[in-house]
Amino acid sequence: MPNDRLIDRLVSELKPVSRRTVGRDALILVALCMIELALFLASGAMRPDMPAAMHLPSFWWKLGSLGLIASVGGGIAVVSLDPVQSPRRGLRWLVAAVAMCLAIGWVIDAEHREMPTLAARVNWHAGLECVYQMVLLSVPAVVGLGLLMRRGAPTDKAGTALAVGIAAAAWGAFVFVFACPHDDPLYIAIWYCVGCGLVTGFARLVLPRLTRW
Repeated sequence: MPNDRLIDRLVSELKPVSRRTVGRDALILVALCMIELALFLASGAMRPDMPAAMHLPSFWWKLGSLGLIASVGGGIAVVSLDPVQSPRRGLRWLVAAVAMCLAIGWVIDAEHREMPTLAARVNWHAGLECVYQMVLLSVPAVVGLGLLMRRGAPTDKAGTALAVGIAAAAWGAFVFVFACPHDDPLYIAIWYCVGCGLVTGFARLVLPRLTRW
């Protein structure tokens, strides 16, 4: 078959592909997260003492911190799906945001006058259960962002995967805040970091291998 005929045949079989946009990807991600949050709250998983917890600075600290990290991380991940955009600068800002949130938690913790023992504060039995729940709740965000990453064209796949992992982990932890009965800043800093670290590490190792373009 002559080259011209072969090329014409191949071109005739092409199908138009809708162009991805940051706005559309962001809307898909927000919709997915809102659906997960609504289903989680509708399941009756909310902590029974929520009215009392809402008067605690530590509750608003963990809710606001995780919401901020999830929003910034998700934005960085979505923007970096464009091949001309790099996530590296955004990741530096994200690290600074995490450090700022931990510093605020330290200030809240320092205001406590009466402290139980270290073992009681860390409470590793409950901590492992919290880690399990956070990892589980991060799965929809990991899958959603992973599919967007596979559909996009990131040139820095490692950096994008890192942003995806941080955003998904923070979102899973954000949802879990509504069920978590623990408000001790030390407990939150330790176990939430462990849970988020596991999800971030998984995304960083796996997602670059699944992205081809």
